[in-house]
Amino acid sequence: MARTIVVSGGGTGIGKAVAARFAADGDRVVVIGRRADVLERAAEEIGAVALPADLSEPAEVERIRADLAGRFGAIDVLVNNAGGNVEPGGGDHERRWTANFRANVLTAVLPTEAFRDLLNPSGRIVFLSSIAAIRGSGGNSYGPMKAALHPYAFDLAAELGPRGITVNVVAPGFIQDTEFFGDGLSDERRARLVAQTSTGRAGTPRDVAETVHWLASPGGGHITAQVIQVNGGAERGR
Repeated sequence: MARTIVVSGGGTGIGKAVAARFAADGDRVVVIGRRADVLERAAEEIGAVALPADLSEPAEVERIRADLAGRFGAIDVLVNNAGGNVEPGGGDHERRWTANFRANVLTAVLPTEAFRDLLNPSGRIVFLSSIAAIRGSGGNSYGPMKAALHPYAFDLAAELGPRGITVNVVAPGFIQDTEFFGDGLSDERRARLVAQTSTGRAGTPRDVAETVHWLASPGGGHITAQVIQVNGGAERGR
């Protein structure tokens, strides 16, 4: 039976790969993102519904909630993938930290709180975090903002567990072919990141998509309040 899957940040990279993996099963997939043109191209390519919105804005989140309720009535899986390291340069620390708070915390918390009552029993919530939440992000605010999602997910898992809803976090390491690094990754840095893994390769969006898909499957029904790392062992360091 087809499920209704909502993926934020579904226009590119990991989010698009996650959306495509569910769509391949015949599920109804909704992708949400700020850039309407990018989102609509991705939705057409994978056979999804595009709902452009800035999920850091409460009014936009409420608009999307009303749209989802009106179209589908309920949802089965919410994948909070929107985010990225958007910390601007300069010495204004408040501006730098606020930017990543909006991009990585609000875009996950606001839709989760707004959509949680739409989730069917045995529903799934998955947050996309980062290896940076576990081992730091070189002094910027990205890692701490992703880390903020972990205890939030643990609390939600306890609260929603009686409804049969699981809540987990997926924390990728170096994933190639995404906008996170873009064209700014030197050959030397790429080699260093790959060398940190035990598998000897960069991760791919498909690696993350398969993990999210499994967590949302019946086979993942007793997995909750966990941080699943998809980094080829890089978190252990070499």
